[in-house]
Amino acid sequence: MAKPIMAKATAVWLVDNTTISFKQIADFVGMHELEVQGIADGDVAQGVKGFDPIANNQLTQDEIDAAQDSVLHKLQLKFNAAAQGEEKRRGPRYTPLSKRQDRPASILWLVKFHPELSDGQISKLVGTTKPTIQAIRERTHWNISNIQPIDPVALGLCKQTELDAIVQKAAAKKAADAPVMSDDERRKLVSTEQSLGMDAEPKIPTAIEGLETFTLSGNDNVADEEESAGDFSDADSFFNLPEGTHDEDEEEAKRD
Repeated sequence: MAKPIMAKATAVWLVDNTTISFKQIADFVGMHELEVQGIADGDVAQGVKGFDPIANNQLTQDEIDAAQDSVLHKLQLKFNAAAQGEEKRRGPRYTPLSKRQDRPASILWLVKFHPELSDGQISKLVGTTKPTIQAIRERTHWNISNIQPIDPVALGLCKQTELDAIVQKAAAKKAADAPVMSDDERRKLVSTEQSLGMDAEPKIPTAIEGLETFTLSGNDNVADEEESAGDFSDADSFFNLPEGTHDEDEEEAKRD
């Protein structure tokens, strides 16, 4: 049900100028019954000036009289054609003239950081045309060398909630088409708040890259080397002299 404008000020006026029950007023303005009772007690909305719903074309006197006569009667907001929102317009949104020169920068940012977005989604988000998006994607735009990517939220071309919603929609579609995604792709397809809350992945320093599989558990190889080296606990073992060689050298020295 539609609610009146300036709900709290309207509730103040109804409490001060009518005998309508707190429950009826609370249902009409969208407040809690205890909050309306607080207005009557002077604990809530102190200093708020009452807003006359009759003078502002939100209620009729007959509607107020009916509510005062029966506590079961629910106040109905008066129909006002001027207050009804126009039908949602299809196609690209309107972009003020002062911000139209910023659209190429926002398109380049979306194309660069969210390539999963379709041309139609970008067109509706920042209010541009598909040929412009295609030209920036293919880098054939007449001013592409001077365009710097800038977040459309920072430029005021859309709200953060709108950007998050369209990114999540694209993420769901991509997940249905290709369930397996890398961590970088998954990080791009979440909202900004979720992305900022993620822990950074540990990266291996470049200096030791490629040594991840290195191990010092090769005890068998060490044992083989020790066995092949032999036992050098004494001098004869160290020089590894053949048997009888020492005696032959002494005899040759005596002959000389």
